[in-house]
Amino acid sequence: MNLFERVKRLLQSPRTEWGVIEAESTTPAALFTGYVMPLGVIGPVARVIGYSVFGFVVPSLGMHRLSIGSALTTGVVSYILTLLTTYVLGVIIDGLAPTFGAQRNKLQALKVAAYSSTALWLAGIFALVPVLRPLQLLGCYSLFLLYLGLPALMKPPRDRATGYTALVGLASIVLYLLAAVIAGRFLPVSTAGMTLP
Repeated sequence: MNLFERVKRLLQSPRTEWGVIEAESTTPAALFTGYVMPLGVIGPVARVIGYSVFGFVVPSLGMHRLSIGSALTTGVVSYILTLLTTYVLGVIIDGLAPTFGAQRNKLQALKVAAYSSTALWLAGIFALVPVLRPLQLLGCYSLFLLYLGLPALMKPPRDRATGYTALVGLASIVLYLLAAVIAGRFLPVSTAGMTLP
């Protein structure tokens, strides 16, 4: 499946696309190199450019720009955490499956983690320009993708699917927030290395 076609179909007709994904055979390596890595890099690259060229607001200090070195460090850490978070979310999905009467299947769990994150990764592009950064909230559409994809791929009983999805949704929010906090630790805390626009 073409990357752009997959993204388009997941965003426009997710119910149908999850059925296609469920039957598709792939490997974790192919999933990461062909989907997770190209889409997961959008946000970190946008932040590198946005933070070093356009700057960001530091409360009570105003608008500041990062040096390219600091921005690159933050971007690389962010990208690594994106890949790690996707993998860990797949492990959580698979690990919780028996609790909710779902099938254990590491590959299907990884598919759910990867494909449900699509909107979140695409929304990362809005980190490029300060005025557009609030639009990153559009990434919350990924929770809807998770809501549709988890039951389709992990096959929990209908009466337990909502609880399973809610717990995995909460876990994904916590994981991505934790990754953001860790990546934020690599931002300079003082004005050293920053220049006023």
